[in-house]
Amino acid sequence: MKKFLAIILVFLFSLDAHEFDFSELVKDQSESVVNIQSIRKIKYNRRSLGGFPEELFREFGIPMPEMNDPRGQERESISTGSGFVIDKDGYVITNYHVVQGADEVLVKFLDRREFKAVIVGMDELSDLALLKIESDDFDPVEIGNSDEVEQGDGVIAIGSPYNYDFSVTFGIISATGRGITSGQGIGDYVPYLQTDAAVNRGNSGGPLFNTEGEVIGINSQIFSRSGGNEGLAFAIPINIALEVVEQLKENGKFSRGYLGVQGGEVSSDLAEALGMEKPIGALVRAVVKDGAAEKGGIKPGDVIVKVGQKDVIYFKDLQHSVGMTKPKTNLKIKLFRDGEYTNLYVKVGELPTQDRPEPVNNVPDEPNFPLGLELENLDNEEIVGVRVVQVTRDSPAMGQIIKGDIINKIKSGNTTYDIAKVADFKNALDSFAVGDKIAVFGTREGSNFFVAVTVE
Repeated sequence: MKKFLAIILVFLFSLDAHEFDFSELVKDQSESVVNIQSIRKIKYNRRSLGGFPEELFREFGIPMPEMNDPRGQERESISTGSGFVIDKDGYVITNYHVVQGADEVLVKFLDRREFKAVIVGMDELSDLALLKIESDDFDPVEIGNSDEVEQGDGVIAIGSPYNYDFSVTFGIISATGRGITSGQGIGDYVPYLQTDAAVNRGNSGGPLFNTEGEVIGINSQIFSRSGGNEGLAFAIPINIALEVVEQLKENGKFSRGYLGVQGGEVSSDLAEALGMEKPIGALVRAVVKDGAAEKGGIKPGDVIVKVGQKDVIYFKDLQHSVGMTKPKTNLKIKLFRDGEYTNLYVKVGELPTQDRPEPVNNVPDEPNFPLGLELENLDNEEIVGVRVVQVTRDSPAMGQIIKGDIINKIKSGNTTYDIAKVADFKNALDSFAVGDKIAVFGTREGSNFFVAVTVE
């Protein structure tokens, strides 16, 4: 009996050891993973006056006279990252932030081969860059399917953390479809894979493999208070990356789909106010004037629950799906409106490159008005509604409605009140009790908007 138990224990130990032995995988993929060096040329001057450096003048707030410094020099700043070869033609994927602003990019292999790379194209919002190197001896990675990745799957990261070339770490997929924001919108359009595999500075752009040796992600971001690995790393799904890469090959840039809506999540209070059974979907708070959504019939107060074949549970799901849709595509959108579901077909626009400025909200102190809103009637007969003169501090409308907004409708469930005068607004509010959830509709800077407010 003891001998039998010993055999079983040896068998189980051997099984576990085999399951966590990735040495063959690493050997097979080592020739495909690369170290990337980005070289930036920086000009600097060290000016001085009477033997005292410029920094001393600045320390004491004394102006430093302008002068030419014959000793002004140019130096090289070198940063490192990771990447991998995706085909035999010499295309290499890495992160945008690895090669951003580089004057020269070097690609180094494990066997010490070194190539100067050409930047084919970059996309900041997905944090991806496509490089090209010239040779006839490349061994590309095996590409997996990131749509099949599940929470708990084992993964292996290979890269050059802190310039320790070709380091290997192991972990699992902690979550899928993560929406994060980093820098100028980076992450808003990518449903990241979250992993606890050790990822540090220098791993950026490197591959994330599944246990079959296939690339399912590209290491891109970390969440860290210390600057190092804390078990929260995020990888770009390879399926998303390949869609971006195809456009980078053709055009050197990636064109994103754009609806022209502003919104957020559907809370339980909002779901109650709109008459929904449960709080899911992307709430449309405002619609950009003359944008794709307005032309397609989407209105403030709509809740988008499906885009094409993909369900929309959170607002980020809408951003991810529409962002990866080619402009001018006719996209089927399922939404909740006036107590029922309906389908629309919207011709997707192209994401603009410039952000719209946020309106300024003047905040007075005394809450003396219904919902905290001081209103006035409009002189323009062509515009129906009342104008917001001011929003009082700590009022229910604070942070939702701003000065200059024009309110033309209030809704709760299937009951709608049209607002043409200030008296209409007050009478409508009189029909609600404290704690009721209402939806306020109107226009802001020419665009329609919608917000939900709790009556107090």
